[in-house]
Amino acid sequence: PRCSHEFFAVMELAKMSDMTKLHQAVAAGDYNLVKKILKKGLCDPNYKDADWNDRTPLHWAAIRGQMDVVHLLIEYGARPCLVTDVGWTPAHFAAESGHLNVLRTLHALHAAIDAPDFFGDTPKRIAQIYGQKACVAFLEKAEHECQDHRRAALQKGLPLDDRDGDWEAKKRELELSLPSPNQNTNNKNKKSRGRTRPSHTKERKA
Repeated sequence: PRCSHEFFAVMELAKMSDMTKLHQAVAAGDYNLVKKILKKGLCDPNYKDADWNDRTPLHWAAIRGQMDVVHLLIEYGARPCLVTDVGWTPAHFAAESGHLNVLRTLHALHAAIDAPDFFGDTPKRIAQIYGQKACVAFLEKAEHECQDHRRAALQKGLPLDDRDGDWEAKKRELELSLPSPNQNTNNKNKKSRGRTRPSHTKERKA
């Protein structure tokens, strides 16, 4: 068992080495290195890592619940509206893991906290599925505030950075590639494709 565990760890490290330096630093939780990379402009804070489901560094910070790194990335231009290959925003990952402070920060920045993924699940729905009750309670209110802000911005002609242009095109490709419109078939795999690892037990409970 020990050997297989070591092998798995080596494989994970090998996969991590394919990330950009910034992705690696954020995933490892190394604040000082993240700051150094951003200051020097060595990596694009909005780069999507295709080997990790199109995650940006901000996705990783949300997964880890690293508030200081979230603030740092956004200070250097990270966009909270960017999504993974199944439409997960950083808010989806924060909701899944119960990182309420990350959700509060994203909401305060007027991120699209109510954005649905490819399967129609919002961060609130993800929080419900994974039993993150505090996040669900917060998102109930935050969704309405987000929608009010969007309406007010549109009325005043203010710019909103709440859409991922690359995702819009990819979403259409995904829709065309589906064998049938049967949602039940698609739902079986949806959470594991957004996550680092599958968690089928919680899906069944939901």
